[in-house]
Parts: sequence; structure tokens; C-alpha cells
Amino acid sequence: MNIKFEPKINVGIVTLPRIEFTLLQNCSTSLNSDIPKGDYTIEIKDNFLAIYSNGKIIEIAALALELYFENNKEDCIEINNVEIGINFHWDRREKQRFTGNITFHIVDNQILVINHVYLENYIASVISSEMNAKCSLELLKAHAVISRSWIIAQIDKKNKKNNYEVIDDFELLTRNDEFENSTLRESLINAGPEDIEEIIKWHDVNDHEMFDVCADDHCQRYQGTTRAINPNVAKAIEATRGKFLLYSDMCDARFSKCCGGITEEYESCWDNTHYEYLETLSDTKEKPDELMDLTIEENAYKFIHSSPKCFCNTKNKKILNKVLNNYDAEYNNFFRWQETLSAKRVAELIKLKTNIDFGNILDLIPLQRGKSSRIIKLKVVGEKCTKIFGKELEIRRILSETHLYSSAFTVDKKTENNELYFVLTGAGWGHGVGMCQIGAAVMAEKGYKYEDILDHYYPNSTICQLYH
Repeated sequence: MNIKFEPKINVGIVTLPRIEFTLLQNCSTSLNSDIPKGDYTIEIKDNFLAIYSNGKIIEIAALALELYFENNKEDCIEINNVEIGINFHWDRREKQRFTGNITFHIVDNQILVINHVYLENYIASVISSEMNAKCSLELLKAHAVISRSWIIAQIDKKNKKNNYEVIDDFELLTRNDEFENSTLRESLINAGPEDIEEIIKWHDVNDHEMFDVCADDHCQRYQGTTRAINPNVAKAIEATRGKFLLYSDMCDARFSKCCGGITEEYESCWDNTHYEYLETLSDTKEKPDELMDLTIEENAYKFIHSSPKCFCNTKNKKILNKVLNNYDAEYNNFFRWQETLSAKRVAELIKLKTNIDFGNILDLIPLQRGKSSRIIKLKVVGEKCTKIFGKELEIRRILSETHLYSSAFTVDKKTENNELYFVLTGAGWGHGVGMCQIGAAVMAEKGYKYEDILDHYYPNSTICQLYH
């Protein structure tokens, strides 16, 4: 990876039919005209972009219009109604401010807003959007390094994909070879028809074509300068500027809110690539001689229904209030949680998310688990059909209006008033791959340095300075 200078990142912010925004600085445009500070809206008018001020059109562009600001060190623009937490339980809209240049594009009869921002400014926003900017300095440093590494790894992956046409990062598969050759095949034969359709999906940054990353949890939370206004953030960026995590190449340094006690492997959640630095590990420095095999259903059940001693198993309000943003702090049952759904409700949710009518749901059967106990393949048995869903995010998506906390859950059935219910008892919040944010927060509070945190969650990786 050859990075000698700080690059610019293209971030997709929001897509709406009408955008309301305030210019906080004077700007020039790609049409060689100037627009002064003030309140504006931009709409699509007769297949052109039109900027309005006080109800009057002041600028018309074709399919795209870029705004250039001379001072990229201060807030340039404020955009209304930016959606965050899209399809998650904290989904909401808010005003956000940005530095860097802004481009408006017409895409599918809507307006896409892209922010072109220098990497260090982008990282300052990410680490204070993903977490509370008031959290430990060492945690912010660790997050700066992994977020910086992750975005460059994704851009590099996308470039290789475009050059060599590698496999897509979003797939719909039926009867794949990996499953066909596994020992799980026997249990599936015993359970029902041989030709049960598998619907295996995962989503990654390469879903985006017109920009490098989106601004939401699908990639990394990026909320402009809205939350990146804390001395701790500035110190973390300055201390780690130009530092990346490498393991022969740039590390695809994934992270999640809470691993639940044991981290997951990359291939359990995305494509079938194995990364040595994203191995399954116990979230504690007191390493066991051998991890319990949580791919075995009986062991997974015991683990999920236990409360193991580990970094992320904490109810310390002081730590949690530091690391969780206000909307994350609304939910505090992230280490172990429970959700009870009627069979009728499960059928409604799956039909809503997949448009597949299962009729009455008869059973939910975990077929394959990753090494952290997260379900990779879930068999859904209905009166009208039976199908297998994966990977972890798709399983979380089909069983909730938004998303379940994680796919590390067990399924118990009970009957009340002649109605079938599924009791889902779960562990962790998110995919569990790489750094556990809650665990890392506890490590930082215990006095671990950011290098120790990175060494714990990304073993055998190296911190390298690529530019100053």
C-alpha cells in the first residue's frame, strides 16, 4: 500500500428529492459562479438541478453541481434531514455540518449529496460519530488508526474489484458448495426435503458506485463536524496522523459495538476470505488454554446463557456514558439480551423483508454457527415452504423491524393460549468482528494504551506511519 500524502475521501451523505441547506461560507461552483452565505434549497426541475433562495431560482446545473469552499478548516455547509441509523432501531433525522467540498448529483430522480473531505477530517468525524467524543483518549487513538485503515482497505478492494472483476460483495446463492460439502448436510436431509433453497446475502462497502463510502452504519458513521468538536478528538487525530494498521497489506480493520465475550471471524459475516489478524479471540487478557467450540449448538447455548468475565461485560455507567453516543445509550442490554416473537409475528416480518410467504412458522433452526456462536445459516420452517437464510446481517434483518442486536442467539419455543412463541436469547451487539468498542473502552479505562488495544483485537498486525 503506497500512501505518501493525505488522500481525499468521497462520502455519500444523503439522497432525497429535495435538499434544504445553509451555506456557512461563501462558495464558488463548478459553473464558475459564486453563491453567498445563506439558506437555500435544491430541487430537480425539468431534469436539471435548481438552487432556490427565497423562492427564486439563482442557479441551474445539469446532472451535477459542485460547491467549492476556500476555507476547509471550518464548517462550510449545514444540511437538513440527514438520516442516521438507517433501518436500525436508532433511525432518525438530524441537521449536520460539513467541511470540504459538496457535490449534488441527480440519481434515479433524486438528489445525492457527496462530501469530498480530507482523510484526517473524515476520521475525526468517524471516531466521534461511532462513539462519544468524550471517551478515553487511548480508545479514540485506537479507533482513529482502525477507521483510517478500514477506509483505505475498502478503496483498495474496490479498485481491485474494478480492475480484475473479483466476486461481488453482495451475493444471492442457492445450494453453495461450502454447505453442500459440510457435515451439516446430513442434518438438513434428516430435517426435510433435499433441495431447500439457501438465500445467503451480505452487504459491504462495494455496494456503492458513485462514492467511496456512505455516511451511515453500513460503512462507518460519519456525521460531518456535528460531533467532532472535542479536544480529545483533536489530540487523538494529531497523535495518530498518518498511522495505519498493516498485516502484509492494509488491514480491513472491522469493529462492532459489543462482541458479547468472543470475537467473530471475517468470513462468517462477509465473503469467504480469511484474515489472520481477524481471528476469533476471547475478550480478555487472561487467555484460556482453548476456546470452547461455539460452532457446536450445545456449547453455543451454554455460552449465550452465561455471563462470562470479559472486557465488554460491564454495567459501569461511567464508562458506558463516555463511549456511547446519546442514541446508542438509549439501549443498554447489549451484552446479553432477549426478544420474544410470536410465530405469527415472525411470518409477518419475514414476508415484509423478503416478500416470501411461509404461512405459519413452525420452527427456527440454527444450522451453522461461527466461532463466536453467531448464526451463519438459519433454517426457517413454514407450512408453505422451508428456506435457509444467511449470513449474520440477513438473519438479523429478517427477524426484526430493524435489526436484531446480533445473530448470536438461541431459539426456545413456548406455547401460550394455543399460540407458538420463539424466545430469542442473544449475546453482543453487531457482527463481532475485530475491535469490540465496549471492550476497548473498558481496556482504556483500565490503563491500556492504544497500541495494547490494537494488539489485543488485531493480533500480529503492525502500526505503520505512511504520511505525516
